[in-house]
Amino acid sequence: MSIRLSYFQRRPSSIHFSLEFLFDGLRQHLPTVLSVNTWIAPWFSTGLWPRLKIMLDARKNQGDINHITGDIHFIALALKKRKTILTIHDLGILNNSSNPIVKWVLKTFWITLPVQCVQLVTVVSEATKQELLRHTKVNPTKIRVIGNFISPLFKQTPKLFNTHTPRILHIGSAHNKNLDRLIEAVTGIPCVLVIIGYPTPEQKEALRKNKIKHEILNGLTQQQLIEQYQQCDLLAFVSLLEGFGLPILEAQAIGRPVLTSNISSMPEVAGEGACLVDPYSISSIQQGIHKISSDAVYRERLIKNGYVNSNRFSPQKITQQYVDLYYEVYMHTQR
Repeated sequence: MSIRLSYFQRRPSSIHFSLEFLFDGLRQHLPTVLSVNTWIAPWFSTGLWPRLKIMLDARKNQGDINHITGDIHFIALALKKRKTILTIHDLGILNNSSNPIVKWVLKTFWITLPVQCVQLVTVVSEATKQELLRHTKVNPTKIRVIGNFISPLFKQTPKLFNTHTPRILHIGSAHNKNLDRLIEAVTGIPCVLVIIGYPTPEQKEALRKNKIKHEILNGLTQQQLIEQYQQCDLLAFVSLLEGFGLPILEAQAIGRPVLTSNISSMPEVAGEGACLVDPYSISSIQQGIHKISSDAVYRERLIKNGYVNSNRFSPQKITQQYVDLYYEVYMHTQR
């Protein structure tokens, strides 16, 4: 028996590619009974006409099971409900505009209607599930929590911690990544702040004004990203909102202490392997950095616990959860 599994992915851009890495890796661990077809949107999801064309093209590429892997949720309206699974990584799209009409369109066509038009919804964390339930009337049993997995390329690489001038890694420059407060928090702390992303001119000026030693990197390959984890002394991931927070696990797997937020999905993902701080409090972030830098016993405990925690999200464990879900949906279509 061969089951045709169709993955539906957005057209990747130069600044958004984490979804592609995730599901490319997952497909490598699927059983051979699943015959996989990966459909990539022929057009970027911008404007009404390209999105209509995306929907029509997606409709022609359905399998026995359809899996929308994120970002192009609206194509659920064109697919067969009984055969379709939708993965929602976060609900940050609801914060993308202050215009009430635009917000209504985004919520309706990326959240409300797609959730109604599929058999099951997967979310990457319990926090995302609870947020989805707040915004929709969906039956909670329709939502399954399956976390992201960490690539096996992120391997434990011990490094002597630089207590004098730690290299602090920060990933992302969107508003929720909280870079402004992190810049304020490291002001006066001897360190090198490594920012992977695209800081605003105001953030660059704050770095200069506060005389913070820093590096700004972007457009990295996955291997170059891994090298930045290996070179850093700690990861500062003090976001205001995350659907999951994969950098937490990537740093843990490499063997680096993690500073992250005590809200949203981050405590859930980090387990016992991170120093949790209030991301809205500059002093709390400062205290967390100081504790990791000055307390070697605490730091080593974070590293040890983090490595154990990252094993919860191995490709094999996460893939098996998806496989079980695929069989569930397939059996439902056979009734």
